[in-house]
Amino acid sequence: MSQDFWLQNYDAACRLAQEIAENIHERNRQQRTGGNPAKLNMTLRASLQKLKQNIAQLRETLNRAAAQRQIMQAEADRRQNLVDDLATRETRLNASFKGDLTEAEPSRSSLMAGGYGSGPAVNPWLVNEPEETRGLGFGEIKQQQQQIIEAQDAGLDALASVISRQKQMGQDIGNELDEQNEIIDDITQLVDKTDSRIKNETRRVRLLDKKSTSCGMWVVIVLLLIAIIVVATWQ
Repeated sequence: MSQDFWLQNYDAACRLAQEIAENIHERNRQQRTGGNPAKLNMTLRASLQKLKQNIAQLRETLNRAAAQRQIMQAEADRRQNLVDDLATRETRLNASFKGDLTEAEPSRSSLMAGGYGSGPAVNPWLVNEPEETRGLGFGEIKQQQQQIIEAQDAGLDALASVISRQKQMGQDIGNELDEQNEIIDDITQLVDKTDSRIKNETRRVRLLDKKSTSCGMWVVIVLLLIAIIVVATWQ
């Protein structure tokens, strides 16, 4: 809603500037024809003061809205350009009212156009107006900005969803790695136990082999002794 108020106030300031330009033209005409422009001069002084205050209020409201991120940066820049153009217009109107311009008296059309050249009149309120908003009303501009904001919100929601899924995937992978590490630890312990058992069995087999070799030698010795005894008996 504050965006509508700003645009409405800006449009009112533009109309006031146009009214001042018309009154300056009429005041100058009365001066040339010998009329009494005193009443118009009083009106012009009050109108110029009001225009200056309106421009200051527009700047203050715009700066506050931009600082609080109530409008997008591109829109803030566009409005800043509009206010700067309006301030330049106010300076020219003041100079024209006081008679400080070095050029010849500007025509009514040049005052309305914001310049003093002989070229075609250009509406100063459409300067720096982007094609996307040119010709649109306050409600249409607000709706367009709302659509842009909604599209940005949708993009941020999609990005947040992707980040959330990636975070969940990272947690799942971390849990899987923890489980795999536990399995590897169990296998390592089992291999260590198996290796220890194999070493123990190997030592037992070697011991039995030594014992078997010793027993075989004693058997041979006993058999030889028996053979000697038998031979001696027969003799």
